[in-house]
Amino acid sequence: MKWDIFCSVVDNYGDIGVTWRLARQLASEQGAAVRLWVDDLAAFAAICPQADPAAEQQVVLGVEVRHWPRDWQAAEPADVVIEAFACELPPAYVAAMAARAQKVLWLNLEYLSAEDWVEGCHGLPSLQSNGLQKFFFFPGFTAGSGGLLREGDLLARREAFQADDAAVWQFLQTLGVTPVAGARRISLFAYENAALASWLGALAADAQPTQLLVPEGRIVAELQRWLGVTAIKAGDCVQRGQLQVQVLPFMRQEQYDLLLWSCDFNAVRGEDSFLRAQWAGQPLLWHIYQQAEGAHWDKLDAFLDLYIEGLSAEAGAVLRALWHAWNAGEDMAPGWAAVQQVWPELAEHSQRWALERASQADLATALVQFYRNWLSYAA
Repeated sequence: MKWDIFCSVVDNYGDIGVTWRLARQLASEQGAAVRLWVDDLAAFAAICPQADPAAEQQVVLGVEVRHWPRDWQAAEPADVVIEAFACELPPAYVAAMAARAQKVLWLNLEYLSAEDWVEGCHGLPSLQSNGLQKFFFFPGFTAGSGGLLREGDLLARREAFQADDAAVWQFLQTLGVTPVAGARRISLFAYENAALASWLGALAADAQPTQLLVPEGRIVAELQRWLGVTAIKAGDCVQRGQLQVQVLPFMRQEQYDLLLWSCDFNAVRGEDSFLRAQWAGQPLLWHIYQQAEGAHWDKLDAFLDLYIEGLSAEAGAVLRALWHAWNAGEDMAPGWAAVQQVWPELAEHSQRWALERASQADLATALVQFYRNWLSYAA
């Protein structure tokens, strides 16, 4: 069972983050031979330090990683070909797929969404002009979708880690973080956001101390402005009122998981960190990627509609208001104060949500099952 996954890096590390996780899981848990084609190896090496950004071909953690060059060199198509997030396959590769004696399953792996129409479009074929069929594969949160990326032992590892205070302490110390007694720990990974200053002000004025852990990224420049410093870099730690801000170095995916597991609340962005925060089983705040004509609001509310099921009316309304304020760049202070009043309910709900999603087939398993079903049909 040979798989080719094509990834074009268009938004920082989100696309490569998702495809790299998927490639590893297909190889390690499903026994697939996987080639991951990446057009930006520097971005890949940033999340996977074992990789060589100058190598045209290398094997990393059981996955063959190939540079996807502009000047395409002929390559034999795999049994299953995934174009991730609507990237366009090289025309010569598509021609080789059409000429292959054994049929190729061609999948367009779409972005994650909770919108109602996903179930209706998941798995639909699209006949191409060369006679090939391309199937649309939609990850999602419901049983009628393609599932969510989740390693088989993920929740068990997370629960064991969170139950071991010594393990949490030891991990934080590897990042140069000394836990503050009685402080709430929050991770912050976001796009530039006009709402940040109001949230930081609310945290600084809060009765409970907060330790804000900020991996290096796009939000750091706005953090500097609020702190009133000319520069802040990884390792720096600044106190303002009840708020301690510490910038962390860019980290591997495995480290970022542990950071999410170590915090009481996680502010995340995009798709990969958004999903990993859900598996962390802690309350979260999502900064969605903005789209033209406000299309991202439908996507945000579709997820919230699903996520708040099981919450009280008050808690659901409070959570929605906070997420809306964050994504609209509005004052966060009222919403953050309201969240404190329903915190125990949100924390319990976060755990329950992760367990419920984990009861469904994960994305890698669903992809392999789709391939097996397709083989039976094709035969």
